[in-house]
Amino acid sequence: MARRPVPSDVRQLLSILDQAYDRRSWHGTNLRGSLRGVPVGEACWRPGAGRHNIWELVVHAAYWKYTVWRRLTGMRRGAFPLDGSDWFERPQEATEAAWRADVALLERMHRSLREVVEGLPSADLAMTHGGRGVTAAFFVSGVAAHDLYHAGQIQLLKKLQPAKRSGPRRRTSRA
Repeated sequence: MARRPVPSDVRQLLSILDQAYDRRSWHGTNLRGSLRGVPVGEACWRPGAGRHNIWELVVHAAYWKYTVWRRLTGMRRGAFPLDGSDWFERPQEATEAAWRADVALLERMHRSLREVVEGLPSADLAMTHGGRGVTAAFFVSGVAAHDLYHAGQIQLLKKLQPAKRSGPRRRTSRA
């Protein structure tokens, strides 16, 4: 069965969503790229008491991809694979396997959301969802911005870790 062509405005939203998550872009590191090579110990590190770690940011981002997916599909709450909402304390089990499982959860939530967005007709982009008067296009561009916000936080958390700060510092020249 032939797939219908994806309308240009939907393609544009997909491009924004993909650049923020896992595709090359001009702005620097995207969310998936910020996680490349992060070991479990680095994912668990907190900058202070009551502060989120990289692992929690990953699950939080997965949850909000699910939330936008749910709003676009009209599904009821309860389909997210973890109990709770928004912020999930991590680690429950500080193993590489548990860390990779939550990174895989983020990947699955992104793919599910992307699939729904790709199937939207142009007319649906202006439709409101979730009873808040917010359009589908607003939700999708918002979740992309959310990815980039947390990618920046992850990059900062990686640099703030004590082992990362103890190495030699590069001097920058001032013009």
